[in-house]
Amino acid sequence: MLIETFPVGPFQCNCTILADDATREAIIIDPGDEPEQILDIVRVNNLTVRYLIHTHAHMDHILGTRRVKEATGAAILLHRADEWLYRNLRMQASMFGVEVNDPPAIDAYLEDGQAVTFGAGGEARVIHTPGHSPGSVCFRLRDEQEILFSGDTLFAQGIGRTDLWGGSFETLMRSIRDRLLILDDETLLHPGHGPSSTVWQEKRRNPWLQ
Repeated sequence: MLIETFPVGPFQCNCTILADDATREAIIIDPGDEPEQILDIVRVNNLTVRYLIHTHAHMDHILGTRRVKEATGAAILLHRADEWLYRNLRMQASMFGVEVNDPPAIDAYLEDGQAVTFGAGGEARVIHTPGHSPGSVCFRLRDEQEILFSGDTLFAQGIGRTDLWGGSFETLMRSIRDRLLILDDETLLHPGHGPSSTVWQEKRRNPWLQ
């Protein structure tokens, strides 16, 4: 399986492309910015993108969605609880003095426990982890090693901020404790920003979890 994670945009959101080696069918997690860089990887690897899936709807995770959607025809998936944030992209961008177009329509809503499938057996399973935003989710991928794409819920030695629209510190901590720390210690953690980690490392070294 192709797994390529790279930072995009001024906020350095980690975008990930997952693709099945045999079919070249792919999904993209958080096409947050620099859509031409994302599309270059799609073209170089001869990929057919099936879904654009989003960990949440803050602007740095959705700014590239329109262009990638237009170029690939992929379906846009987001948790329903973040739809209001998604539809208010212009409001979010105005806080930083940025002008943007309205985002394209959401094609389907992500649900807790849902399996987003691609290729001949690729599967990213949805874990609803509200707190950073009401509709924040993580994606659990089983490959040679289990991988968690944790968005802005859990970082390497950090947690998501809760002072933005719909954030709740208590809800975030409950999501991390009850939904993420129960995963296998060896689970590789790919957060929405910054370096990778493991569940084991965060249990023992993350100051917010001690």
